[in-house]
Amino acid sequence: MSETISDKIFESLSLQIVTGVLEAGVKLRQDHIARDFNTSHVPVREALLRLEARGLAESLPRRGTRVSALDPAEIREIVEMRVSLELLALSYAVPQARAADLEVAHHHMVACDRATDMATWDVENRAFHMAILAPCQMPRLLNSVEDLHLAAARHLFAHWQSRWRPRVDHDHAAIFQAIEQRDTGAACAALKRHLRRVG
Repeated sequence: MSETISDKIFESLSLQIVTGVLEAGVKLRQDHIARDFNTSHVPVREALLRLEARGLAESLPRRGTRVSALDPAEIREIVEMRVSLELLALSYAVPQARAADLEVAHHHMVACDRATDMATWDVENRAFHMAILAPCQMPRLLNSVEDLHLAAARHLFAHWQSRWRPRVDHDHAAIFQAIEQRDTGAACAALKRHLRRVG
C-alpha cells in the first residue's frame, strides 16, 4: 500500500513528538504544516486527527491543536496494558509465524542491536515488537499495541535519552529463539520479563 501525504505528515509529526523535538503544549499550526509539506489543509487535518487518536495531540476549542502533555502517572498503565495485549497477540502469533515473518523480525532485531542513536533504535525496537506480533492477524489488537508503543517511546525519550547507550538486546534474542522453536510458553515468558524490565 503506497504512503499518502497524510501518512508522511503523521509519521513526521509523531516522530518529532515522541523524540521530544515538538514539546508538550506546542501548537500544531495547519497552515505552517501544509506549507512545510507543500500540500493543502485536508491531509494535514487527517494527520492531526490521527495524532489525537493516538494520544499525541489534543484539540482545544478556539485554541487549535497542540502536542498533548506527558503524564508520568500513565507509565504503569502503559506497561500493564502492553504486558496483557502483547502476550495475547504473541500467544496467537507464534503458532502462525512463517519463515517470512521470522525473517522480518530478525532483520529488525539485528538493526536494533546495531543502532548507534536512540531514534534509530526506537524505530527498530518498535518494528521488532510489531513483527513478532503481526502473525496473530488481529488488526484491532495490533493497532492498540501500536498506540501503546508510541506512548511508551515518548516516555523513554523524555526520561532516558541522556542515558541511552548502544547495546545488544538479549531479551529480543531469547524471544526470537523461542518463536523459532515454536515454544509459545517460553516466548511469552521472555516477552513478559522484557516488558517488565523496560517498564
